[in-house]
Amino acid sequence: MLKLEETDFLSRNLPFWKQLTNVQKELFLSNARTTHYIKGQSLLSDQSECLGLLFIKSGILRTYITSEEGREITLYRLEDQDICILSASCVLKTIDFDVFIDAETDCDVIQIGSPILSRIMAENVYVELFSYKLATERFSDVMWAMQQLLFISFDKRLAAFLLEEAARCKCDSIRMTHEQIAKYIGSAREVVSRMLKYFSEEGYITLARGDITIIDKRGLKAIL
Repeated sequence: MLKLEETDFLSRNLPFWKQLTNVQKELFLSNARTTHYIKGQSLLSDQSECLGLLFIKSGILRTYITSEEGREITLYRLEDQDICILSASCVLKTIDFDVFIDAETDCDVIQIGSPILSRIMAENVYVELFSYKLATERFSDVMWAMQQLLFISFDKRLAAFLLEEAARCKCDSIRMTHEQIAKYIGSAREVVSRMLKYFSEEGYITLARGDITIIDKRGLKAIL
């Protein structure tokens, strides 16, 4: 059962809320639940049940796929007030590949189960249109990730990633291991380490254990 502030949170942030009937609103609220996930915890894997719609109250979720060799390729990340729709793959029948979702940080997530989502989508065209529109937007993110992986040279991808992370945290120091970066940009840790060492030798960054500090943003931007 949701708390009052969580009910208010949903009603303010779900785009289709005003188009729901009173019965549908009650169905949403009575079947929604809040779950806390700790950093590194898996929400969705190829062994998991269909979660339904996930509304992120706080924290960051990482959505990714894996290769046959076990290499992870990050598709996109979701943050506060974002909605995860690929977790409802059993409802959106056009999604026929395995997607994995992990908590990148501690997260509080409101989950609306797939049976209720499926029922209301069948009854309410606004919910159905929103769900497919959101799925289309996420697939656009997926295509962007694939384009980066297939067509952009690795030095440019890594430079762009470092600049984006600095913008995200509004700081020049990025607290992240080489292994984590490799997962985000779809590469091997050894390749990331070699390129970071090159960036360091060129004076773009400094390296410390679990920390990368950008000291020449102009130099990194020139690589792009």
